Amino acid sequence: MITRATLLYCCLLIILVVGGAREALAFATVDDGGRLLQGFRSFAATSANIQNHRRNKCQQRFTCGVRSAPTDEENDNVKQRSSAFIDQFNANEVLANISSELQELSACFTLAYNYVTKPTNDVSVEDIVRSCDAIDNIITTSSSPSSHDETKLLTEKLMLRKRVHEYGRYQLFTKLMKVDYHAYVTTAEFLSPNRVLREELPNIQDVMYNDSSAKAAAADNVVIASSSSTSSPSSNVIIGGAGVDNMMPLVPDCELKDLSYTDSPLDKLLLYIFRTFVAEYTGLSRQDDIPGIKGLLAQGREYMTLGTQPTDQHDMVKNTLGKLMTPILPPFYRIFMSGIIPKIGTIYDGKQLGPWPYAPYLTSIVTPIFFGFLVGPSRPNRRKDGNRGGLIVEKCKFLQESKCKGLCLHQCKLPAQEFFAETLGLELSVVPNFVTQECQWSFGERPLPVEDDVTFPRGCLVGCESRTAMAGRKGSDVLCM
Repeated sequence: MITRATLLYCCLLIILVVGGAREALAFATVDDGGRLLQGFRSFAATSANIQNHRRNKCQQRFTCGVRSAPTDEENDNVKQRSSAFIDQFNANEVLANISSELQELSACFTLAYNYVTKPTNDVSVEDIVRSCDAIDNIITTSSSPSSHDETKLLTEKLMLRKRVHEYGRYQLFTKLMKVDYHAYVTTAEFLSPNRVLREELPNIQDVMYNDSSAKAAAADNVVIASSSSTSSPSSNVIIGGAGVDNMMPLVPDCELKDLSYTDSPLDKLLLYIFRTFVAEYTGLSRQDDIPGIKGLLAQGREYMTLGTQPTDQHDMVKNTLGKLMTPILPPFYRIFMSGIIPKIGTIYDGKQLGPWPYAPYLTSIVTPIFFGFLVGPSRPNRRKDGNRGGLIVEKCKFLQESKCKGLCLHQCKLPAQEFFAETLGLELSVVPNFVTQECQWSFGERPLPVEDDVTFPRGCLVGCESRTAMAGRKGSDVLCM
């Protein structure tokens, strides 16, 4: 039979084990046995001494370490600051902020939806100008002193509405380009670069670069030089009209500052392999004493000045590109991109069902990775028809370092177009801009013959280093068009 004293004893023992010896003494009474109470008091005193000793040891170790334990005053200060912070953001304010954020998100979503769903035929120049005005108003408001309030919404700090208007403006430009390309070019030239950055345009193929120095150079009369002019054109250049005997027109050089390119390990590897294939095909030296892209251009210039025909240069580049892609990639591309049925012994062998709709866009995504060693940085953009599949070379490394239209035409533009059409089964249009040294690649777009392309200037570049070597050659004008 468990007595009341035994039950109380067990309860007190459990409380003491947990560390509440002092609280356990409050339950003990003289009626439950004096001896038992005295024993527990002695045990509690001993436990309290042990706990105090351990606490002092811990405090000594903490004090001798990196920092001392916080004082009661410091703890109170932390509690006060925490309380003030919590009071500042009470439940009502939090709910109000969340509601405001959701309203702004909803408004931005509605704006984006209206831009995307606007019918293509209803887009006008006024719509684009209004989007520019909205962006300018947001920028003006955000730059005012009152806009630096810490209580601003997160969506306002991120300028989400401005980003939505920029996205919508891009969509409007694209739709305008589809219905009226001339109006697109005119509008882009009017707004860029003061209100719309050049890199924010969906296509810049025919958009004039609005720079004062470039405009002045383009507005000059045709530059004429004797066919025996040296590589230093300054002493032999004549300003005047056409029709001068034994003279050919010269195209002004790019007025923009040269870029400094940093090749990645992949670029260096691909360039080394490409130069090796060129040396094998031409039988000429690799010219290893000239590093990088300049060495490749020296190889190409030497091959061009040996008396080779343009078609020979085209074949050299196409052969080199084919080896660079290995025997595996071209058949894979022809099947899964161009939709060409492989030779499997059927009546449909070689028939082309494509190119598939995704081919131009995917090609524009992959190309910058593997052709950067030749042309430099590039990014996907839109074709002239407003569809995806465009690629803009920001400043062509090949053209900047060569300063030669002949090399650009017969060792880059034409062989690249022929290689994609004949080997890969996808049309490609390459349109260089000699004013800015940009270059527009449009996959899936049929190129114009050079002789029919009014945007391709005739004559040699003023700073071309190949002109002296080609001066006495018959038909040298064909090399530069």
